[in-house]
Amino acid sequence: MLLTRASEYALLSLSKIEQSDVPIGAQQLALELGLPKSFLAKILQNLAKSEILESKKGVNGGFILTKDANNISIYSIILAAEGKAPAIFDCTQYLESCPNGSIGVCAISPFLAKFQSKIDSFLYDLTLGDILK
Repeated sequence: MLLTRASEYALLSLSKIEQSDVPIGAQQLALELGLPKSFLAKILQNLAKSEILESKKGVNGGFILTKDANNISIYSIILAAEGKAPAIFDCTQYLESCPNGSIGVCAISPFLAKFQSKIDSFLYDLTLGDILK
């Protein structure tokens, strides 16, 4: 799985939210970023469920980060936005993910698992703060 628009929109939204001193609503974010509001609202709700964002109610409501950008991993953002862990390939070290059901006999499976592990580590270590510098 390559990263989808959900991850891209999540990162764009989080960068705007991080730069703001006040909560920002989905409508305002959608307008400022030129994104579809309904899709963005779903992503923002997922980020709130994952405790990356906090939703403030009321007239001056909107979304704010729950913690400093340097403490929010890109891995956690992608996981929240996509609804599943980021995977570089359709097949991974997990049998249920192998399209052929042959992970035990696949010649490249060990390489793919090792490569995925390196990508996961990189995404765990990379923070929202890192990409906003």
